[in-house]
Amino acid sequence: MKVLLVEDESRIASFVCAGLREHGFLVEHCEDGNIGHDYALTRDYDVVLLDVMVPGRDGLAILKAMRREGRDTPVILLTARNELDDRLTGLNLGADDYLAKPFYVEELLARIHALLRRVNGERQNMVTVGPVRLDRLTRVAEVAGRAVELTSREFNLMEYLMRSPGRVYTRTQILEHVWGYDFEPQTNMVDVCMQRLRKKLELPEAVAIEAVRGVGYRLRKPDATA
Repeated sequence: MKVLLVEDESRIASFVCAGLREHGFLVEHCEDGNIGHDYALTRDYDVVLLDVMVPGRDGLAILKAMRREGRDTPVILLTARNELDDRLTGLNLGADDYLAKPFYVEELLARIHALLRRVNGERQNMVTVGPVRLDRLTRVAEVAGRAVELTSREFNLMEYLMRSPGRVYTRTQILEHVWGYDFEPQTNMVDVCMQRLRKKLELPEAVAIEAVRGVGYRLRKPDATA
C-alpha cells in the first residue's frame, strides 16, 4: 500500500516513515505543502497523512483541494492542535480521521488499517470509472455528481461495461450477462439500450460508450486515445 506523508517536522517524519515501511507500506514524504498539494492531486495513494501546519499550503487547504477535485483518497490529519473546532473543521472538509500529536506509530498504524478496512468495504459496493459512479446497494448512478435514473437493465448494462474499461464486449456476451440469453436472437435490443444509456448519461468523450464495428461495445478508458 502506498502512503503520502506531508509533514515538516523531521523527527516525526522519520519515525512515521520508518514505522510504516517496517510494516510494508511504500511511503512518499514531502515537507512542503505546495509539493504535497501537487502529489495529492496528481498521484495515486491508498492513504494520505496531512500535517495541518506545514509551509506553503497547509494540510486543510490540501484536503479541501483534494475533495474539490473529486479525490476520495482516505485522509488522516496529523496536528498538534487538538481543539474541538480544529477537529470539526477537518472532518467537515472531508478528513476521514484525526490524530493529535504526540502519538505512537502503532496507534497511527491501527488507525490506517481500520480506515482501509472501512473504506474498502464501502468501495466494494461502488463502481467508479472517471466521473461515472455506480452504487450497487442503492442502484444509484451518478455522472460528475449528477444523479441519473436508470432502469434495472440499463444499470446492469453500465455496470458490466464498467468492470473492464477499454475491453470490447460482443453483443452475445452482453445478451448473456444482461438479458440472460445463451444465444444471440435476431434483435437490436442491445443497440437500443446502448442508445438510451448514452442519451441518459451524457458521458464526456473521455469515457464514452463506443461501438466497435462488427463486434460490440466498450467503455472508453479515461485518458485513452484508442
